[in-house]
Amino acid sequence: MTETGDNQSKREIRTFAAASFLNDLGSDMIYPVWPMFVTTMLGGSMTALGLLDGIGLAVVSFSQALSGYLSDRYNRRKIFIWLGYLFGAISRIGYAFSSFWAHLLPFRILDRFGKIRSAPRDAHLSDLSTESNRGRHFGLLRAMDHGGAVFGVILCIWLFEKIGYQNLFLLAAIPSIIGSIAIFFLVQERGGSVSDKLPSLSWNQLSRNYKIFLVLSAVFALSTFSYSFLLIYAKQFGFEPAFIPVLYLVFTVVASLSSLPFGRLADVIGRKTTFLFSQLSWMMVCLLLLLFPYYSVVWISFVLYGLHLGALEPVQKTLAAELSPESKKASGIGLYQMTLGICALPASLVAGYLWESINLYIPLWISVILTVISITLLYFVDVR
Repeated sequence: MTETGDNQSKREIRTFAAASFLNDLGSDMIYPVWPMFVTTMLGGSMTALGLLDGIGLAVVSFSQALSGYLSDRYNRRKIFIWLGYLFGAISRIGYAFSSFWAHLLPFRILDRFGKIRSAPRDAHLSDLSTESNRGRHFGLLRAMDHGGAVFGVILCIWLFEKIGYQNLFLLAAIPSIIGSIAIFFLVQERGGSVSDKLPSLSWNQLSRNYKIFLVLSAVFALSTFSYSFLLIYAKQFGFEPAFIPVLYLVFTVVASLSSLPFGRLADVIGRKTTFLFSQLSWMMVCLLLLLFPYYSVVWISFVLYGLHLGALEPVQKTLAAELSPESKKASGIGLYQMTLGICALPASLVAGYLWESINLYIPLWISVILTVISITLLYFVDVR
């Protein structure tokens, strides 16, 4: 790579990091109050909350699979990336003017459809990286995601009681608009000519490692229901509603501070060990809430949840990129993310139903069992 090309690559990596920071700044001005907004302000039940979170994650999956396929088909990455950030901004404006929880559905779908940016962006970032720094680059991206989230939560805590839901949601649209503009002007399209043949990705083209990793990740995704349930658990345990965003801030800060170190760690000690740590961290969150229902333990659980996210997200993206077929990298990443999203819908929906119909501990026990199965499958993945 020439010096000019190397400088351009570094600039694009920084641009992706800045856009991720800005987008999560806007998103996390909303997310800490999202469960209360749905259930208290707009009259939704826990099942409705599970539906909104689950369908959002399911749409993420299909949007990433579609954009990964089209990105490979047309050898284009950039358009999916900047449009994805723009869709996120538009959805927040829709949230601001919703008056009933069902009105949120189309905007939730648009918001999550904005994830069309993810598979093309991850493929583009992977192409800008080498095996020795890929984990670090994905760790940087996730660190900036969570860093933006930290500032977003702080703004939420500071502004919410002053300006209310509507103005907060409108304000949250601005950072994503800026990020979309930055991508549009600062990232170069690296694609060549349009493929003559559709790059359909068949099961037979996938390696044994990819297949096992896909299955274990699907099982693990079924165990990891939405963060909204952890916040509602804390509320029912006795935390004041105004204090809930602080708990959100706790795990976001931990995830932000740990993502880059865990990305670097994945480059040094291996992907498999780092992924295992993320699984064990999530299982400990569930076990602590089940076995030690104390005020202080809730705090510890949110710290562990942050460590779980900090370890999981960089190594997950790294492995999905490295195990995908080289000529169909965006398609492979999109298939992986689609699988996670498909599993996320029943995970959150069933968790919400069991919470309401039986008790809040059943989803936690199910999560522990599924995590153990996922850890067992990880043993058979042959990666360093």
